[in-house]
Amino acid sequence: MATDSPEPPSDTALDELFHQPEPVPLVYWQAFTGARTAVLLAGTAAALAFVAGLSHLSRGGLTPTGPLAGVVPPAMVDVVPLASILVAFLLTVVAVGLRSRYRLAWYGALGCFALLILLPLVTGTASDAILALVSVVGSGLVVTNRSGFDRAVDLSPFQTTALLAFVAVQVYGTVGTYAMRDNFVGVGTLTDAFYYIVVTGTTVGYGDATPTTQATKLFTLSVIVLGTGAFTVATGSLIVPALESRISSAFGTMTASELTLLEDHVLVLGHGELTEPLLDELATATDVVVVTPDTDAATALDDRDVNVLTADPTDEEPLLDARIDAARGVVVATDDDARDALAVVAARQANPDVRIVAAATDQRHVDKLEAVGADAVISPAVIGGRLLGRSVLEDREEPLAELFDDG
Repeated sequence: MATDSPEPPSDTALDELFHQPEPVPLVYWQAFTGARTAVLLAGTAAALAFVAGLSHLSRGGLTPTGPLAGVVPPAMVDVVPLASILVAFLLTVVAVGLRSRYRLAWYGALGCFALLILLPLVTGTASDAILALVSVVGSGLVVTNRSGFDRAVDLSPFQTTALLAFVAVQVYGTVGTYAMRDNFVGVGTLTDAFYYIVVTGTTVGYGDATPTTQATKLFTLSVIVLGTGAFTVATGSLIVPALESRISSAFGTMTASELTLLEDHVLVLGHGELTEPLLDELATATDVVVVTPDTDAATALDDRDVNVLTADPTDEEPLLDARIDAARGVVVATDDDARDALAVVAARQANPDVRIVAAATDQRHVDKLEAVGADAVISPAVIGGRLLGRSVLEDREEPLAELFDDG
């Protein structure tokens, strides 16, 4: 009886080569809906808001015709175009913050987008509807990519205090001026009081609002002294660290303010092939600071957000700058046993109690590194040789703990 001939076996190699288990999308939507697109839309909305505000101002005023036109007080109608321009500048700053992944910028983006979405509902202008559409899409992308904006704004206690002091002076001046408005010429509302404080604090002094009594003149002097002082200190506390950080980043090194925050960290003296897996191992467990004189390596480490100090690891002073007194331990691996010995001596002099682990390039130098103060010395060549030997003889992986126990 004839039987069907069996089908020829399929070539598994060809199947694996040409078979695609999942369909390949024609468009990778993630590339268009990611955090980068959200930043781009924030910048686009800022530009459109600026153009919209200028357009309303160029027409000689605004006549609201939108559904929410009745909500805006008549006295505030002329402020709407100015508010649009102000939100445009604010959203520009927010876009820069989003690009740096700051969570505070994420909240600011939501607020700015919400205001721009309401704009056409007040003005009733078709051109503002385009701005609202961009804002709707932008706010959706910002919410969708919330996890991508997780960087905190780290302000030092001094910076926080300086900013709070500046805000407190503005509140003090505005409330005080409004409370004594009967003794001022040209001050009748809170807006007038705030205007007077800003004009006075910036030393512009238009003269349209002036104190008329000795008490109000002394009050104005206090606002000038406190306001200019608080502004100077607050500005300096923000600008100086920013400039310091940019200059330090150019040389791949930590700033003085960053160094003072170090505690219970691990110092890695030197950088090379051996320290790369070490950094991966320690990164999830504790803070790490690499001390290396190689500026190229320091810049590369800084780009990877690894704390780095560009200095000679055999010098005691940079070790003190890197807070070796508060360090959990020190790893010495400069790829040069002679420099390792000098680095161990410098670390031991800087902190006699810190645990020091050194890597010996040559097995003959293990005893010498222990003699100069290392608590433990590891020879990568010895460990690698033992691992190779056991792998070829036993055909199984040996735990590293067994390697050290046998040694």
